[in-house]
Amino acid sequence: MKTITHTDSAFIENIINSCDICFVGVVTATNSPYVIPMNFGYFDKTLYLHSSPEGRVIDCLNHNPNICVTFCQENKLVCQNPEVACSYRMKSTSVIAFGKVSFVNDIEEKRNALNIIMKHYSDKNFNFGDPALKNVKIWTVSIESIGCKEFGAPH
Repeated sequence: MKTITHTDSAFIENIINSCDICFVGVVTATNSPYVIPMNFGYFDKTLYLHSSPEGRVIDCLNHNPNICVTFCQENKLVCQNPEVACSYRMKSTSVIAFGKVSFVNDIEEKRNALNIIMKHYSDKNFNFGDPALKNVKIWTVSIESIGCKEFGAPH
């Protein structure tokens, strides 16, 4: 089995849009890694995330706004020979993106970002009240670099 690197942006965006969660990696103030699963929205090469206004991940981002985001789909165990342990591998396709977080403070921009996030999960239209918008932290990530690999592809 082999690993294939994909560079086609439509293929990469299809992987991102097929995922329900992403894994966001940040760096703590003591330079330790911290990774959390998150819901997201993706539109026009920008990633939208949301969280509580305070907490460990916000402290990390205030210290260092650089993040790594991973998306992974399929995840199926495959093998070339069922009797040979070394021939087993996970078949999957992953996207790893790097960027810098910016926080959104404008109420209308927050509303727009939450609509982008919700469109990823539902065809419904939602209304967001001002109190809810004031109590959510909206992140935007303009992706600076991105890579995509398919693992476990047959030779």
